[in-house]
Amino acid sequence: MLKTLEKIIVLCIDVLMLVLSWVIYYFIRVESGLFQYYTKPEFLLPMFVITVYWLILFWFFGLYQSWYAKSRLDELITIFKTVTFGVLALFFAIFIDDISTNSPANSRLLILIYWFIVLSFVSVGRLSVRTFQRKLLEAGIGARNTIIVGFNEKGREIFDLILKYPALGYKVVGFVRTDKRKGGEYKGVKVLGTADKINEIIRENEVKEVIFALESSEHDKLLELIGKCKEDVNFKIVPDLYDAISGQARTNQIYGFPLIEIMPEIMQPWERVVKRLIDIVVSLIVLGLGLPLWVLIAILIKIDSRGPVIYKQERVGKDGKIFTLYKFRSMYENAEALTGPTWATKNDPRVTRVGKILRKLHLDEIPQFINVLKGDMSLIGPRPERPVFVEKLSKEIPLYRRRLKVKPGITGWAQVKYKYDESIEDVKKKLQYDLFYIENMSLRMDLKIIAYTILHILSGKGQT
Repeated sequence: MLKTLEKIIVLCIDVLMLVLSWVIYYFIRVESGLFQYYTKPEFLLPMFVITVYWLILFWFFGLYQSWYAKSRLDELITIFKTVTFGVLALFFAIFIDDISTNSPANSRLLILIYWFIVLSFVSVGRLSVRTFQRKLLEAGIGARNTIIVGFNEKGREIFDLILKYPALGYKVVGFVRTDKRKGGEYKGVKVLGTADKINEIIRENEVKEVIFALESSEHDKLLELIGKCKEDVNFKIVPDLYDAISGQARTNQIYGFPLIEIMPEIMQPWERVVKRLIDIVVSLIVLGLGLPLWVLIAILIKIDSRGPVIYKQERVGKDGKIFTLYKFRSMYENAEALTGPTWATKNDPRVTRVGKILRKLHLDEIPQFINVLKGDMSLIGPRPERPVFVEKLSKEIPLYRRRLKVKPGITGWAQVKYKYDESIEDVKKKLQYDLFYIENMSLRMDLKIIAYTILHILSGKGQT
């Protein structure tokens, strides 16, 4: 089932179940005669408002993300948490007037009744959709085209398990060899080619899932292949290769199916919304309250050396989008005219006197809050790199382009845990921290990084 179609069906079922829940609750609350009221409550308008409220809440709690990565039990647990939170919020926002018209015991009973009705109806609706969806997958309808990288015993074992669990939605269209030999077939499924042609194989067969079933001796090849893949696909590996990517994968086992997903999206929608709100609020506060200081810095930069106050440079953002990054100029004008693009080094002679102070205190980064307001960057994330370096590093370092799955940030886990980039080895080391952040993104981790960053700035550990 296409993701868009799946979401539309789930949304329609949710609306139907929420409307039915309201009808039954209204009958119990108003028409049954079991509870008293001063004036008869309206029916249609509250029903519309409450339905919209629940749909927004469901979205915030991630109930409209693709079900493919969850079991039905996971979904029911999320529904339980969401409905419980939503009903408690409604108690304070809407049902508080019941206290003045009913006994507290009746008010609590009404809340409990409404919670039970919504939880039951939404759960039944979701289970019906998922059961129907599972039946379709078992019939081979809507399964995702999948390739297995590794024509070996592991690959054949995984293929057999996929045949055993059709509800997972994998449709194996072929194998990919990691050796130089050609051809091969297993249970009617052929080898489509060798690993060096993986991008072409993915495109030609409209592949959505890539399962790596490599031997333990092929760990380096796994990293190389993942780094080489430029197509938008999901990667999964067999468990005993988990250590091959230095702990940067998150376990995702469904129905006991032994696969591990690489870099799934783990931030809930509500966390992403809150993260964006924090970006906007903090940026406005920093740019607004600090305006006199920023004006002073601009004057000092102009007095110290020729050139513009704001330095503009192209950087690569989320999904490879190019944007213009802003910084207070900390180097002499045309500093790279003779050397070309290069990383800054410790005690870099190209840095001006004022620039040394700005870098020491990280004040040269302040204009990037404009980039955050524009949505090109976030407060927290991997540092954005220049296009020329992204191209170069993508060829030299497997997984480097995976950094582009999230918005770049002013600061990040790599920045608070490691020094400035001065060599390719530094970049490789920081990549591990960036991937760790991407795999563990959460508001809690963002707040932790912000705290580390403040301590880092106060200690004056910036590069000069």
